[in-house]
Amino acid sequence: MDLNLYQHKSRETALYPNVGKNPIYPTLGLVGEAGEVADKVKKVLRDNGGVFDEKVKESVKYELGDVLWYISQLATELELDLEDVAKANLDKLSNRAKRNKISGSGDYR
Repeated sequence: MDLNLYQHKSRETALYPNVGKNPIYPTLGLVGEAGEVADKVKKVLRDNGGVFDEKVKESVKYELGDVLWYISQLATELELDLEDVAKANLDKLSNRAKRNKISGSGDYR
């Protein structure tokens, strides 16, 4: 699916206070959903010997969808297109790889 199409379609389900003027709500939702992904992965280590079986993968897929939804809403609140966000990320990583700067820390390395 095209990322901008997803962004547009997902906006139809955005029901939160001050939609269109509220980047805080999707930011907090994003953090919460990312935590749910991390919790599911943690439980794979604790309860499943680190094995991601099909049931776990399906569960993580749904949580990742929720993460994507909140990313989409935050991008929309900030008037950013998801495709532009994705392209900028790939460009940044490609540039780092060319300069052998993938590892390390800092946005502008």
